Amino acid sequence: MPSRDRHSPRDRNPGVRRPRLAKKPDSRTAQLRQLIERPGLDFLLEAHNGLSARIAEEAGFEAIWASGLSISASLGVRDSNEASWTQVLEVLEFMADATQVPILVDGDTGHGNFNNVRRFVRKLEQCGLAGVCLEDKRFPKTNSFLDGTRQRLANIEEFCGRLRAAKDAQRDDAFVVIARVEAFIAGWGLAEALRRAEAYRAAGADAILIHSALRMPDEVLAFQREWAGRSPVVIVPTKYHSTPTDVFRTAGFAAAIWANHMLRASLQAMQQAAARIHKDESLAAVEATIAPLSEVFRLQGTDELEVAEARYLPQQRSTRAILLAATRGDDIHELTADRPKCMIEVGGQPVLAHSVQGLRAAGVGEIAVVRGYRKEAVDLPGLRYFDNDAIDSTHELSTLQLALPALDGACLIGYGDILFRKFVVQELLETEDDFAVFVDSNWQHSRNRGRQADWVRCSAPMSMTAVAHDVRLLDVIDTEVSGDIHGEWMGFLKVSAAGAMVVRDLLARLLDDAEARRTADMGSLLRALIGDGHRIRVLYTTGNWIDVDSMKDALDAGNFR
Repeated sequence: MPSRDRHSPRDRNPGVRRPRLAKKPDSRTAQLRQLIERPGLDFLLEAHNGLSARIAEEAGFEAIWASGLSISASLGVRDSNEASWTQVLEVLEFMADATQVPILVDGDTGHGNFNNVRRFVRKLEQCGLAGVCLEDKRFPKTNSFLDGTRQRLANIEEFCGRLRAAKDAQRDDAFVVIARVEAFIAGWGLAEALRRAEAYRAAGADAILIHSALRMPDEVLAFQREWAGRSPVVIVPTKYHSTPTDVFRTAGFAAAIWANHMLRASLQAMQQAAARIHKDESLAAVEATIAPLSEVFRLQGTDELEVAEARYLPQQRSTRAILLAATRGDDIHELTADRPKCMIEVGGQPVLAHSVQGLRAAGVGEIAVVRGYRKEAVDLPGLRYFDNDAIDSTHELSTLQLALPALDGACLIGYGDILFRKFVVQELLETEDDFAVFVDSNWQHSRNRGRQADWVRCSAPMSMTAVAHDVRLLDVIDTEVSGDIHGEWMGFLKVSAAGAMVVRDLLARLLDDAEARRTADMGSLLRALIGDGHRIRVLYTTGNWIDVDSMKDALDAGNFR
């Protein structure tokens, strides 16, 4: 392939920050080529899987370096071609799928001879990768930052054959092939580095990556001066990281690759978290220092999947939920001066946010929340809100009545200050009964002992037989009478579409005077359903929930996962 004329030092305007073009090229290959060839200094950040690639893109990087070292380390093997090229390719495909920016692949030595190289390039193009960097060492390679005397460089003519094979194999003219010169790493000096770089340029390389293991940039700067702009030059300042970036910009380098820092940052964070969890035998100390699960779901694109499901799956009316979140919390005033108790933070986010995530994870579609005290503080996105502006003179059923527009079809009615395991909601939704509740059989150890709670009596106590058969709710008791109690109602009532109509009519009947509006609670509704002859199915569990009604509840909720 004929050599190509590249930028002169004057063309690259080395002392000027690179202007950004108003319009990027359409393809990722063209974007990478533009980044390498345009004037000024650009930056690529290392990534080693789809998640880290998406994080790098969100941080603002216009291109990503798919590091061989980092991918190998993430797979638990050495950076010595111990991971096969097909295993690496699988990781690269996930990275390309997770991002829109171009990815430059650390292709090591090409995973073999010219034949392996051309097949590798074709596969990279098929998977949406924008370019590859090949290093002039022998297969299997040794990491450049290990003992330099162990670095075995390839024969120049043989490596030029690999480069020509790569260029001939590419289908997209914009696909970038970069030749990585390891002469400094092997201790062969500037003259050899220049000799190899010129041969690689003549063989068709689109740019040169000049590598150095020194803690000062002397070698790469000397190379750049002598190279005199024959083609773009890329550097990897891992060892000479303390050098001011403007030194690289003034020297006229095309790009700098931050080559392994995402992996190293994650290693330190994981080591610290693992050590603390092992020492404490608890998650309490680390939970506030790590990303919430909601951030993981966001990076995974969960919202997009929900949109796609609505577009492509058969449209079935999803179960709705109504959460009562209007009260301040009588026993927790020190935490609720400026917010209701549903907005007390647990594990870095409000209790209500945990409830909403649990409902959505269980398949609940539309979620309505009835606000009251400090309603302006309840502002989570994606929810339907109703407001009880008379919270001081009304109670739970009045609050529920305000959400009647949402009580349309199958629905889950509950409180907005409860943390629960996902199966609680899932099993309620799976019942075919018109009415169903979950009861905690371990009521003797309830945190609500000694205060008003929804103690219940059922047709049978918790047992293996009861779990397998139809147990129904018989009564809801406000006062502890141990002989009559089979458990504690956990705060969720599932109603079918038919059950929703019954509840709508009952609310109108139960709230026909001011005294009822002031005192009627969810227990009143359950008792009314039982009194009218409706069967309320009971599902038993032991624990697996927390209602946040006190300071101790709020503290304990931080350990609930």
